[in-house]
Amino acid sequence: MADYEPQGEAGDAFEFTGTWREYLPIALSNLALTIVTLGIYRFWAKARERRYLWSRTRFVDDRLEWTGTGKEMFIGFLMVALLLFLPLFLLNLWFQSLLLKGQQTMAGAAFLGIYLILTYIGGFAQFRALRYRLSRTYWHGIRGGAEDKGFRYAVSALWKPIAGAAAIGVLIPWSMTSLWNERWNAMSFGPDRFEAGAQWESLIKRWIFFLLSPPLVLLLAVVVGGGLAATGAFQSLPTNGASTAALVVIGLAFIFGLYALIAAIGLGYYAAYFRECVNTLSLGGLEFQFHARSKDWLLLFLGDIALVVLTLGVGIAFIGYRHWSFFIRHMGATGEVRLDQLTQSQASGTREAEGFADAFDIGAI
Repeated sequence: MADYEPQGEAGDAFEFTGTWREYLPIALSNLALTIVTLGIYRFWAKARERRYLWSRTRFVDDRLEWTGTGKEMFIGFLMVALLLFLPLFLLNLWFQSLLLKGQQTMAGAAFLGIYLILTYIGGFAQFRALRYRLSRTYWHGIRGGAEDKGFRYAVSALWKPIAGAAAIGVLIPWSMTSLWNERWNAMSFGPDRFEAGAQWESLIKRWIFFLLSPPLVLLLAVVVGGGLAATGAFQSLPTNGASTAALVVIGLAFIFGLYALIAAIGLGYYAAYFRECVNTLSLGGLEFQFHARSKDWLLLFLGDIALVVLTLGVGIAFIGYRHWSFFIRHMGATGEVRLDQLTQSQASGTREAEGFADAFDIGAI
């Protein structure tokens, strides 16, 4: 096959052709069967969802193919139940008994142990989820994967966030980008390895602004409240019951608005973080780009909330569809794809699925 080089806009390399009408029967049947089976069917539902989403996603000249099964993910979940949940349940009982006996020092040590175990397993789960999903994703008959088992990454995921938070939280961007790079640098697709080079320095201003946003927002609230009090706005309000209720509603709305403002600032940081990570990711002769800005992420999450609320919860079955289509619409790639040089990945495919990650609801990206 001839070389292929994407032309025009970077986003032309990716295309999602699914429609909500086409996905509707899958979403509703998945939701109904998950409820009827008390959640057990969710693994098969996830496999059905991905088969549809992958099959409607085109990269360059061919569609993706998902080969994972619900059985794999269910077995992975059972592994979590046996290897993690039961020991943690017993540790928690020990922790409670120590508190009842007044042994606070031992209880603190037990709590620290539980936290460290959960953090380590969480990092391990995130790595294995990405490894599994790449190994079950095919394009032109080629799949991804990793030889690395993820144990070293789990250690990094244990200490790097702690180190980032220890410096008054200022180095959190370093820990996030460092873990992203370590995770993706261990992965490959076909004969090529991913190369991730996200830099945390470009994110530090947004992160510091987010760290300072709570006191700044509180100061804003004090200034606004003080200004209203100085102008006598509160004294002119009637004191009947209806007016008091209205004042309470206005106060709650104001508080909610302050929290929403902090969340919006945090979302702005995350949008910049994700662009930095994807824009510095490459594979062979390909370089990836992600174009979503803060406004795009905000509209996505507001749409999620509206969808779930207005449908009385039924719309939750469409969240995966919305997020995948959002990701593909804003994803781009430039460079060359040498189809004649692509071969089957030599990375060993993981036998166990992402049950660890699925139990914690950890996404690959």
